[in-house]
Amino acid sequence: MNIPNVNHTVINTVQAYKQAPWRVQRQWIGTFMLAVLGLAMVAAIYLDVASQAAISGREIQDLTTEMITTQQANADLETKLAGLTSNSAMETRAQTLGFKPIESSQMEYLIVPGYTAPIPEILTGVSALRPSAPSIPPEYTESLLDWFGERLRSASTTSLIGVSQ
Repeated sequence: MNIPNVNHTVINTVQAYKQAPWRVQRQWIGTFMLAVLGLAMVAAIYLDVASQAAISGREIQDLTTEMITTQQANADLETKLAGLTSNSAMETRAQTLGFKPIESSQMEYLIVPGYTAPIPEILTGVSALRPSAPSIPPEYTESLLDWFGERLRSASTTSLIGVSQ
């Protein structure tokens, strides 16, 4: 007669620990909402990274366009400078300022005692030019057969030296 009593205790224990259906439903809803919140966070991070990449790409495009525009303006200025400093333009400006071409008989040379002509900066850094020596080390001009023969000779001399001592 203890068996029905044990059965009744098991049923009471199961019912005590069994949750109400509304609690189970609330747990499932909570789990689903947590998953939706996690996905929303991942989507927000992805959207942030994608928008930053798009903004950076646009800035690169703007800077590239600005660089090309600056290069074109620089080329235009170099062209104008070349035109202004050309021989014909300089001659025309000199004539409008009252200068005339000089004849060789009109030239005067003035000798200044103690004056030494300055050495241009471009030549001060240049060392004395010497004929160039071969720039390839001998290790790279040696053939494989020469290298192998040298190794055999050095091995035989070391073995002979070791034997004679």
